[in-house]
Amino acid sequence: MQITLTDAFVQLIRDKGLADKDLILIADDGGDKYSLQGGACTIGSKFTLIEVDQPDSDYPVALQNPAGLKLWSSDYDLLFLEAGLQLDFVDHQIRLKDNAHRFDDGLRIAKGSEVLAAFHQGLTVAGVSC
Repeated sequence: MQITLTDAFVQLIRDKGLADKDLILIADDGGDKYSLQGGACTIGSKFTLIEVDQPDSDYPVALQNPAGLKLWSSDYDLLFLEAGLQLDFVDHQIRLKDNAHRFDDGLRIAKGSEVLAAFHQGLTVAGVSC
């Protein structure tokens, strides 16, 4: 699948030292191994970028982009997205949109290892789930 990355988003990723990392785009709805927020009330509306040390075989779909960033996802996570997928950095927030939707601004970036550790402790982002 093709994804457009704005110059502002690519610069953010470079500034954070993530340009050489593998990043996974997930639907952060509580049903994913890296998901610590949401639940049934947020299915398909909240997304997170997960930084991992190496590609994760559960996320085999490459998100092709001209910047050459290593972006991955899964068929499940992409089920909620349509053509025209874009990541942008506007007003100090990461914005995800496609031709049919503009999702909430403020897409998070999280370290996969920290998310898994928090999950094993029973923690969520907001302390609750819906």
